[in-house]
Amino acid sequence: MSGKGCSKRQNTKLNTYDWLCDVPDAANATDYVEVQFKNTRKGYYLNNNKIPLQKGDLVAVEASPGHDIGTVTLTGKLVLLQMKKTNLRMGEGYEPKKVYRIAKPTDIEKYEEAKAKEHATMIRSRQIAADLGLNMKIGDVEYQGDGNKAIFYYIADERVDFRQLIKVLAEAFRVRIEMKQIGARQEAGRIGGIGPCGRELCCSSWMTNFVSVATGAARYQDISMNPQKLAGQCAKLKCCINYEVDAYVEAQKRLPSREITLETKDNEYYHFKTDIFKREITYSTDKTLAANLVTISAGRAFEVINLNKKGIKPNSLEAEKQPTPKRDAQDILGQESVTRFDANLKKKKKKRNGNRDTNNFNRNNQPREAANVPEGTPSTPAVESNNNENRNGKENRNGFRNRNNNGNRNRQRPNRPNNERPANHNNDKPQERKSTDKPDAQSNA
Repeated sequence: MSGKGCSKRQNTKLNTYDWLCDVPDAANATDYVEVQFKNTRKGYYLNNNKIPLQKGDLVAVEASPGHDIGTVTLTGKLVLLQMKKTNLRMGEGYEPKKVYRIAKPTDIEKYEEAKAKEHATMIRSRQIAADLGLNMKIGDVEYQGDGNKAIFYYIADERVDFRQLIKVLAEAFRVRIEMKQIGARQEAGRIGGIGPCGRELCCSSWMTNFVSVATGAARYQDISMNPQKLAGQCAKLKCCINYEVDAYVEAQKRLPSREITLETKDNEYYHFKTDIFKREITYSTDKTLAANLVTISAGRAFEVINLNKKGIKPNSLEAEKQPTPKRDAQDILGQESVTRFDANLKKKKKKRNGNRDTNNFNRNNQPREAANVPEGTPSTPAVESNNNENRNGKENRNGFRNRNNNGNRNRQRPNRPNNERPANHNNDKPQERKSTDKPDAQSNA
């Protein structure tokens, strides 16, 4: 369905965006409305009954004979500009056709029935034209909204006498016949499609006036003269070739002529190709072949031309390059090395481990206070300390344990007196020797 109001959605050909819809009183500036029918056929009708119409409404409009069904595509002040663009004559004696009403369900049913017969009618009419021996192609058929009239669009290179064809078609379809001749570009616009640029065809989206396209426009733009690339879906030259011709013509005026020959001490150079955007010209030593190609700027080409006019022949077309001072390539930021941060991390780790070792060494070498050790505590034999060291790995000098056989790192355990060791670990430890040294009872007494 078509979007109403200021909607930018476009599902019809030659859609016009109403950029004045938000302006106050723009919709009431005129009573004319734009109505679109099948494909690219449009008409402008007078809403003299002041029917409130919006973009996308189906309306019944005046036709000859009967009425037609179309879609409102534009209202307000912009309709007058569109009428001026299409060169619609509105002088004396011009009677505009009128809008009857908004389409009723019965009107829409008749309209749908008429549309369903269009394809079969086109196939049948082509067979009739071929039987009559007419050199023409019927490209499309459009029925009027009430089904009383049919418009046949045809293409023909020569003038065709289709008086007999009209009689046969009127007898076959029992409707009023109207013949309209269109061009190949108009036919492509009515059918629609996607161009090689990936967008909708210009002739079906916005273009209404078709200008002739010549091959000279392609030569100005240095486009390959391949007919398959230059032709569009209508089998004619693409309309978009004319879009940028003026810009190329202006750019060519700021470049040297292609027929000027450049002379050097060794060879004569002829124009081969030009890059207009980069302002670079390529010259060849042969007129027809690409031999010893040299690409120079437009400024350098003008310099050589001026030198040749003075009778001076340069050594080469290319300008002499001045020697540039060599600079030692140095990686100032050190961003080329992938492992540039690894050295800093290693230094940080070494500093951190060194500080930790010194702290532990100082902590273990502090003298124990006498108040923390009970007086009657016997001294721990050396055998017990050796067994403790062999239990989960040997301790280093700083009090840290090395990795055990399973590869796990043991936490630091402070040395405890024998009487402070927990009792539940006695089973895990090797049996301790009983001390044979007995305290002197008499001295204690």
